[in-house]
Amino acid sequence: MGFKLIGKEYRSVSLLEPCGSSVRGVVSITPNFQSEPRLHDAARMALAHIFEVTWPDPSKLGADAKSASLLLNEAKETFAGHLRVRSDEISFLGEANLGYNLGASGLLNPQACLVYSNVDPMQIHAIAQAHTNSLELRADPNGQIDYSDYAGASGSDVLVYQTCNRETGVIQTTSPDKAKSIFVDATASGTRIPLPENWSTALWDSKSWAGPLGLGVFAISKSANWKNPLPHLDSQIHPGPTSLPLIVASALAIDSWVADEKNLAAKIGAINSEIRRYLTENIPDCDIAPGQANHLLSASFLYVNAEQLVTKLADKGYPVDSGSACNSANMQPSHVLAALGLLTQGNIRLTIHHATTFEEVADFLEVLKVTVEELRA
Repeated sequence: MGFKLIGKEYRSVSLLEPCGSSVRGVVSITPNFQSEPRLHDAARMALAHIFEVTWPDPSKLGADAKSASLLLNEAKETFAGHLRVRSDEISFLGEANLGYNLGASGLLNPQACLVYSNVDPMQIHAIAQAHTNSLELRADPNGQIDYSDYAGASGSDVLVYQTCNRETGVIQTTSPDKAKSIFVDATASGTRIPLPENWSTALWDSKSWAGPLGLGVFAISKSANWKNPLPHLDSQIHPGPTSLPLIVASALAIDSWVADEKNLAAKIGAINSEIRRYLTENIPDCDIAPGQANHLLSASFLYVNAEQLVTKLADKGYPVDSGSACNSANMQPSHVLAALGLLTQGNIRLTIHHATTFEEVADFLEVLKVTVEELRA
């Protein structure tokens, strides 16, 4: 794929593509197991030029604005192809978390019941508390939601469906086929899992394909009965324009990331299996959360303080998350782990990125073992 604007052409770049004497993206500055990956090279190289030029508003008149509009449409086509939606169903958000309100609340009416689960993110729990009618489904110990508990008889009910849990990596194995209105949270799965056929609204986070932070991709199905839940005077879905440079960079990132995923998925799966094996065999009193997504892993260590563990690992050059990545700085116990009956004490959450190497993981695991022993002493 390539973009061309203001005399400059941008193209996709693979992590596997040679760059000088090294392999691009394989050697990272520091090992990183947090949810935010290093910005994809395709996006980074584009941004270096994009922010040097003046970018017009695609919605305005003029030659530059028209060129920007064409670029925006090309980016939408790129996202549509990888996310399996129509380009005219896509819009962009300056903050991905805004999509929870737009996606769920936009489908609700005062009489509708919001059906969600106890392992959904706290943004959904907040919407449920504010709504007058809600139903909380319970996950089983493996993190699966039994949608048979939900009759789905009312055509106005809105169901929240999480393709992959961002903390545990649990992938739902059953689809909510009875629901008429479904908000799909795909922020943790990215392009890895297709939407259910009966989706109404959907949300993705740019960082899931190594795109720039601060960008959400939001889609509204043409068949959805959706109304903007935010105060508004026109048909605009969200307040204010979204950064075109970030959109272009994210489009380049997703195009390259998808190509890399085909070649690197097996490696990521092997790394995940190796981490689970090492923890089971070498660190006692370790509780590993169930999860099918190979890029995510959550483990908790008895008799260890999570804040101290995360801090010590960061000081030793290995940044990790704890519990919900968005709340890891607050170090609050994970409601997801508690809902599954798992240990919440001493929790760390690891994200395995395309650039993660076996050597980095081997070194990290040795450091983790020593650090846990130090904190237990």
